[in-house]
Amino acid sequence: MRKLVLFDFDGTLADTAPDLALAANQQRERQGLPPLPYEQLRPMASQGARGLLRVALGLVPEDPNYEAHRLQFLADYESCMNQHAALFPGVRELLDTIHNHGHAWGIVTNKLEYLARPIIRHLGLETESAAIVGGDTAGHAKPHPAPLLYAAQQAGFEPHDCLYVGDDARDIVAGKAAGMPTIAIRYGYGCPEEIPDWQADAVADSPADIWQAVQKLSAASNKGTA
Repeated sequence: MRKLVLFDFDGTLADTAPDLALAANQQRERQGLPPLPYEQLRPMASQGARGLLRVALGLVPEDPNYEAHRLQFLADYESCMNQHAALFPGVRELLDTIHNHGHAWGIVTNKLEYLARPIIRHLGLETESAAIVGGDTAGHAKPHPAPLLYAAQQAGFEPHDCLYVGDDARDIVAGKAAGMPTIAIRYGYGCPEEIPDWQADAVADSPADIWQAVQKLSAASNKGTA
């Protein structure tokens, strides 16, 4: 049976951390602060402005100055977001394999859609993706299941015929809430030591491992509906 494999974007399909870290350090420069090491900012990449501003400037959403800094961060990021963004090694081959086996794939990210689409286009994925859903597309962001359910609907699939792949706990929470088998990856921006606590249906160390997990979970799903 044909499946739809949905992916988180940042830290799952694409390595966008270098440009996010650049924008974060621009916020520090604006405050007269020295740049932080890339290694300190990279783990925050999946958390977007919220995580990066917390580390870069010690700001949280409740801070009265947070929104102004968030908007500046987004503007700075938009101006540099395609400087270093690249697919993780093996991702292009993974997507081709999914397509060549008759399945479809799509993207569900918490990145705002106006930022996500230009990067997805830059990386050559836009025309091939069966659905592209940003954090503001469906009225809710992950861990709410609405973005995943919206993507399934847009691509013409029932949720039980979809799988969701991500590198953050909220990806797994959203996938489970949407009724989709989930795959957690270790090579992204999340903390590998925490992955067992997420209780994903499968764990992958590389894009090649994702395809193996997709095959196993698809076979199990097909048996359950037979």
